[in-house]
Amino acid sequence: MADVPFVSLYRRFRPGRFGELRGQDHVVRALQSAVRDGRVSHAYLFSGPRGTGKTSSARILAKALNCLQLTDGEPCGACMSCVEIARGTSLDVHELDAASNNGVDAMRDLVAHAALGTPGRWKVYIVDEVHMLSNAAANSLLKTLEEPPSHVVFVLATTEPQKVPATIRSRTQHLEFRLLGADTLQTLLESVRDQGGLEVDDSSLQAAVRRAHGSARDALSALDQLVASGESEVDRPELTSVVSAIAACDAGDVLLSLGALLADGWGPPQLATELVDDFRQAFLAALAPDLCAISGAQRSAFTELAASMGLARVVRTMEILGQALIDMRDAPDPQVVLEIATVRAARADLDQGTAALAERVSVLERAVVAGAHAVPLPAPPEPIQADVSQATQPAEVSRRPSVGAVQRSRTEQVTPIQSSEGTSPSDSEAGAGAFAPVPQGGASANARATVDRDSVTQAWGDGVLHSLSARAKALFSAGRFVAVDESGAQFALPNAAHRDRCLELAPQVEVALSAHFGTPLRLVLVVDGGEDEPSTGASVSGPKPLPDGANGPSAHVEVDLEEEDPEDFQSAPTVEDHQSAAVDRLLQTFPGTSEINE
Repeated sequence: MADVPFVSLYRRFRPGRFGELRGQDHVVRALQSAVRDGRVSHAYLFSGPRGTGKTSSARILAKALNCLQLTDGEPCGACMSCVEIARGTSLDVHELDAASNNGVDAMRDLVAHAALGTPGRWKVYIVDEVHMLSNAAANSLLKTLEEPPSHVVFVLATTEPQKVPATIRSRTQHLEFRLLGADTLQTLLESVRDQGGLEVDDSSLQAAVRRAHGSARDALSALDQLVASGESEVDRPELTSVVSAIAACDAGDVLLSLGALLADGWGPPQLATELVDDFRQAFLAALAPDLCAISGAQRSAFTELAASMGLARVVRTMEILGQALIDMRDAPDPQVVLEIATVRAARADLDQGTAALAERVSVLERAVVAGAHAVPLPAPPEPIQADVSQATQPAEVSRRPSVGAVQRSRTEQVTPIQSSEGTSPSDSEAGAGAFAPVPQGGASANARATVDRDSVTQAWGDGVLHSLSARAKALFSAGRFVAVDESGAQFALPNAAHRDRCLELAPQVEVALSAHFGTPLRLVLVVDGGEDEPSTGASVSGPKPLPDGANGPSAHVEVDLEEEDPEDFQSAPTVEDHQSAAVDRLLQTFPGTSEINE
C-alpha cells in the first residue's frame, strides 16, 4: 500500500462545519441563522488577524448554501457538494487571491463569469486579502458587488479592514474575527492530540499555545514543529532562572543565567524579546487573566511572580527591556546592552530614573503593610575600615566638607578674639582673618578640621564661593588657592588690578572660610605668577584703614554672620565688575600686555 502523504495539522484539522469553528461564536450565530432563515446577504466582509478562521468560515458558508442535506443551518459534510468543496474541486466555489490578482483585468474576468450558472444552487466567490486590490480593480468590482446575480454571493476576507475602500465596505455585511484565548487554543490542541494520536506532553501544548499569540493556525504549526523535534523548548530559551533572579534582586545570578543562555547560542535581541513577553504575561495574569496567553500551572506561576514583584516593578522591567531592544539596533555589542538592562531591572538602586525611585517607594509601602520586606533586598556592603596607622594618610582626610557641612557651618556663631586685660591684639590678629568661631555644644579646639590647600580648594568649590555675595562671587571666581602656610591661605588672582578690587571684600571671604573650618583663617591675596608682590612683605589681606575716630589699627572688625547686609543677597554684579573681569582674563591670556587708561 502506498504511503499516505504528510498533511500539515492546520490543513488536516481545518474546520468543516460551523460547530467545529472555535472562538468565533458571534460569527457562527450570524451565518448559521442567515442560512437557516434564508436571509443570506449578497456580500460579506470577513476581517481579523491571521489564523482566526476567515477562509474556513467562507468555505463552510459555501457548503451550507449548497448542501443537499442541510440540518438547522449546518452542512452535513457528507454529500457530494460538501465533499467537492472540501477537496477544492467544486465549480460552485471560486477562490481568488487579491494579493497576486490585484489588477483590473482579473476583476473584469471575475465580473464577466459571475452571471454564468453552476451545478449548485449558489455560486460563491471568496476573495482573500481584498485590501490589496488596486483602485481600478476595486472600482470595476463595485457595480457587480452591489447588485450581483441572484445566485451569486461574495465573501471578501482581509487582515487590514481599514485599507478596504469605504465604497466596498458599505456594500457588505462586516463580520470581525477575534484572536483565540489561551484556554480555547489549549482545548483545540488537546483535541488535535487525541484525534491525531500525537505523543506530546502538556508542556509542549502550552509552548505551542504561547507561540500562537491567539492564532489557531500558528498554534497547529507550532505543534507540528514540536512533534517533529520532540522538544518543547526547541524554539524558545528557558528563562525561568533569569526571571527568578530579577524578581529576587540578585544581579549576580542574572548575569550568570544570561551568560549560560548566550553561550548556548541565543542572541541578545531574542532573549530580550522573550523576557519582555514573560513579564507581560505576569502583568496580564495579575490584571486581566483572560488576556493571558498562558493557562494552567504556568499562569499561576506568573500570577505569583507579579504579586511578589509588584506591578510597578513589572512595568518598569518591561520598559527597561523594551528600551534595550531599541538600543541594541545601533549598539556595537548588544550583549552589553542586555546585561546592563537586566541588572538595572534587578537592582533599582542602580537606576537613577524616576521609575526606579517610584519602584523603591512601592517596595517600602508594601513592606510597611506586610510588616517585612515584600521583595528581598540586597545585603548592604561591608563598611570599609580606614587604616589609621599609615603615616602617609592625613588624620582628617575623612572630614572633607560637603554642601550640607557648609550650610551648617554658617549657622555657627563667630566672635572676634579679644585680647586679655584690654591690651590690643598683635598685628597678626588685627586682620580680618582673626576670627574664632565658637563651636556649638562646646566642642573643643581639637575637633577643628585640619586646613591644607586641598581641603580649602574642596570647601571653596563645595559651597564657600556660592555663599558669598553676588559681587564677591564675580570677583573671586577668577582666582584660585595656591598654598596654605603659617601666613594664611594664599589666593592667587590674575593681576594686581584685580587683586586690589578684591581687597575690600577679603574680610567677607575670611569670615566664610573661618566659619566653614571652625578656626581662624587669614586670606592672603597674591598675584598669580608672583609678579608685583607687596613691597612691605605683609599680607595684603589686612583690613583697610579705619575712619577717624576709630580705635586705631588694633581695632577688631566684628562681623555677625546672622546680620549680613540684605543687599549682598539681592544685588547682582555691576557692569563695571563684568568689564574688569573680562579685562583681567585678556591680560592673563596675553602675557606682557598692559591696560591703557585714556
